[in-house]
Amino acid sequence: MKNRPSPIGGAILAILIGLNLRPIMASISPLLKILQNDLTLDSRQASLLTTFPVMMMGLFALAGAWLQRRMGEKKGIAVGLLLIALASLNRFYTNSATTLIVTAAIGGIGIALAQALMPAFLKRRYPDKAGSLLGLFTTGIMGGAALSSALSVPLANLFGWRESLALAAIPAIIACAFWVIFAHNPNKPSALTRLPFKNRRAWLLMGFFGIGTGAYTLVLAWLPPYYVELGWPASYAGYLLGILTLTEVVAGLLVSSLIHHFPDRRIPLTLVILLTLLGLGCLITAPLFLAFPATILLGLGIGALFPLSLIVALDHTHSPKEAGSLLAFVQGGGYLIASFMPFFAGILRDEMASLCLAWAGMAVGIALLLILCRSFSPQRNHL
Repeated sequence: MKNRPSPIGGAILAILIGLNLRPIMASISPLLKILQNDLTLDSRQASLLTTFPVMMMGLFALAGAWLQRRMGEKKGIAVGLLLIALASLNRFYTNSATTLIVTAAIGGIGIALAQALMPAFLKRRYPDKAGSLLGLFTTGIMGGAALSSALSVPLANLFGWRESLALAAIPAIIACAFWVIFAHNPNKPSALTRLPFKNRRAWLLMGFFGIGTGAYTLVLAWLPPYYVELGWPASYAGYLLGILTLTEVVAGLLVSSLIHHFPDRRIPLTLVILLTLLGLGCLITAPLFLAFPATILLGLGIGALFPLSLIVALDHTHSPKEAGSLLAFVQGGGYLIASFMPFFAGILRDEMASLCLAWAGMAVGIALLLILCRSFSPQRNHL
């Protein structure tokens, strides 16, 4: 009993690491107009600042079990945090669009390493508290996104945009120090599990997760620039993204506390899909007049859709080994799908000089989820 790890330590580590997994992306979009002016960054290039990190999340999620055996969780997460810090520090010296994109790719690898390995660490090290600690980890991720999106413009006004982006290295270094000192290597992971490439249901779940997460990446990359185009100050647009992200945290907590009342997942899924559709509708039809309702609707919808998609995937499994294999497949492929949403929006923005078509295309994808979720009945949830 004396060697039993303290869940308080696990909670601190989960929050500290989670806080560092979105600032490298979320701090960009409120500053996009400044970056475009200073670095001659076009919309396609700007989209890569979100696309590359999310793409790395997908690739590393698919390789999660291999990474556990090859690097180990303690070393892998430490390397991930150092890469985030390195990428952030290099933004202090950024003088070209190419350099900024390279830092996004390096930081994306760091994010992907920590995000792929941290859940496994928590499950092994704190098996009785893993659910609660994973919830804190997710809350930390969303909290980091909210803080960075809200503070990036005020910090840029005080110090300059390079300094604003580089400051993200400080919490990453602090988190890495705590991690190296207080984290302990868990038991050796079990044998590698095969991913369900030949299972049609698994592909359906991956597509469902990918489209829903695509809405998040699209909003993360392009909501502030959309409102800057409409005449808002960049700081206000950043606050809007911060409010949306905090609303996502609230939605995630509501799902965690209420989902046991809904054995038929189609009921809450239908509700959150409709909320997301309404939010996108506000952005398309009356973005200035309905800015706040759009933010709240999208935050509630997207914030609840993410955990619900994973819960539905878990409903299709019967063992921890099967769950790990399916979740790696669903999240890995899903993040790869989601990574292209900001890029396509960047192309549309360059060609059409507007993001309305991107919001409309995303609305079509979300409407498709409304059809797909009908197949997630309790009687049919099996692989």
